[in-house]
Amino acid sequence: WEERYRYVIDLGKDLAPLTDAERSETNKVRGCASQVWLVTEPHADGSVTFRGDSDAHIVSGLIAVVLRLYSGKAAAAIRDFDAKDAFDQLGLSGHLSAQRSNGLASMVARIRRDAEALAA
Repeated sequence: WEERYRYVIDLGKDLAPLTDAERSETNKVRGCASQVWLVTEPHADGSVTFRGDSDAHIVSGLIAVVLRLYSGKAAAAIRDFDAKDAFDQLGLSGHLSAQRSNGLASMVARIRRDAEALAA
């Protein structure tokens, strides 16, 4: 698990930082113990790109994983995708604290909510 943990942290280091303007209350994800911001960018072809950032290294890594799972897909596909299975397959679910798991669920809920609004 430690190796996987370090890898997740390294993924977070590769995230492009958000601007100060993007680190707004509007983009803030509620339900996370750490500061987390997600930016949703819809595209003309129906796909949606997400960008994110956090003030915590492991959370930045989890954001990177979430973005890889969801970013670039159509809004309807994002809305219907079950991230829990992916997290289980990656071996993340069993190693996160309850607080981190809740934060991860909040990130996924926010992405799905944004996708739902775009798919409507």
